[in-house]
Amino acid sequence: MKQSLKEKACNKKHPLWEKFIERETPLPEKKDELRSEFMRDYTRILHSDAYRRLKHKTQVFFNPKNDHVCTRIEHVQHVESVANTIAEELGLNVELTKAIATGHDLGHSPFGHTGEKVISEIALKNGLKNFWHERNGLHFVDNIEFLSDEEGNCRNLNLTYAVRDGIISHCGEVDSQGIIPRKEIIDLYSLTTAGAKEPATYEGAVVKISDKIAYLGRDIEDAKRLGFIEGKAKEEFDKISLSVGGALNTTNLMHKLILDVVETSCPEKGIAFSKESADLIKRVKDFNYEYIYGSSRLMPYTKYAKLILTELFDKLNGYYDKERTLIKLKEEKRRSVLIDGFTKHLENYSLLVDGVKPLIKKPYGVLEDQNLYTQAVLDYFSGMTDAYVIQLFEELITVN
Repeated sequence: MKQSLKEKACNKKHPLWEKFIERETPLPEKKDELRSEFMRDYTRILHSDAYRRLKHKTQVFFNPKNDHVCTRIEHVQHVESVANTIAEELGLNVELTKAIATGHDLGHSPFGHTGEKVISEIALKNGLKNFWHERNGLHFVDNIEFLSDEEGNCRNLNLTYAVRDGIISHCGEVDSQGIIPRKEIIDLYSLTTAGAKEPATYEGAVVKISDKIAYLGRDIEDAKRLGFIEGKAKEEFDKISLSVGGALNTTNLMHKLILDVVETSCPEKGIAFSKESADLIKRVKDFNYEYIYGSSRLMPYTKYAKLILTELFDKLNGYYDKERTLIKLKEEKRRSVLIDGFTKHLENYSLLVDGVKPLIKKPYGVLEDQNLYTQAVLDYFSGMTDAYVIQLFEELITVN
C-alpha cells in the first residue's frame, strides 16, 4: 500500500477530530457498542428509508423494466467500492469514506438529474432557493429521515459533521485535477451552490473524486446497451477506447483511474489525477454530454418527467390555507393516495398535530407562510421513487 496520506486521515490524531465527530445532540450511549462514530453513521444511513428508495430511482436512463440499466443505488455502491479502495491504499479512514459514499445521494430526486432540474425550476418559480441534490441530501439526513431508538421513539439520523460535510460537498460535476480539503469548519447551510467548497476531510475528497470515476464508464455501458452509441458517436467512442488501452467500460476505466489516483495523490496535490487521466476524464465526459446526456432521444423522457412533477405539484400546492391546511387535506385524503400520503408527511413534520413523532424535527412549523408549505411539497416529491411518482400521476389523470 502507498499510505501516502496516512498522516492526513480523519482519526483521533487529527486537530479537528472533535469537530468532525460532533453531532447536533449525542447519540444514546450503549455499553456494548462495537461500532465507531462513523460506522454508527453508516448503519444509520443504511437503515433509512431514503437509502432503500435509491433502488427505484433513475441514475441516467429511465427504464424500470430493464434489470441491467443502472439505478441510483447501484451507482452509490460503485462509489462506495471505488472510494474504499482508494482510501485504504492511501491510509485514510475507510469507515468515514464508507459512510459518506453510502449517504452521498440520499434525497436525490426521482427521474435523476432531469427531476432535479424540474424541482429546481418549481422552487425558483415559487420563491424558494434553487434545488440541488447535495444540499437536499444534507436537509434529508438532518431534518427528514428518522429511525426508531431502543425505546421505540423516532429520532432524526443526527449524523456527524464529517459525514454531513461529505454529503453536501460531494459534487463530482465540478472539474478539478486535484482536491485539497478546506481547513475551516463552516455552517454547511451557508453553501449556496454545488461544488462551492471542497470537503473538509480527505475522505470526503476521495468520495467526491470517486463519484466521477463511478459514473463515467457506467453511463457509457448503459448507452451502448440502449443503442445510443452508433454512427458518429461510435467513431468517437472507438478513438477514446484506443487511448484507454482497452475496452472503454466501467471495469477498465475504474481500474485505470483508481490506480492513477492512488499513485498521484499526496499532501502537496491532494486527492488528484495525473494530467493524462484528467485529460482522459474530460474527453470521456465531453463525449457523454454530447452523445448521451444531450441526446434528442432523452427529450420525451424530459418532457414526461416535467409533466408529472409539475402537475402533481400544482395539485398539492392549491390546498394551502395556513393552519386550516390539514383540515382541507383530510377532507379528501380517503379518495387519493397522493393526498393521504402528503397529509401524513405534514402530520409528521409540522406542529399542527400534537404528539406525533415528537422527538423529530418539525421543519414546517405551523405552516405560517406559503413557502413552508411549498417546501413541504417539494420535500415530499424529492424523497419519492420514480415508480411512486408515476403511480400518483396515473391516479391524478384517472377519472373515477
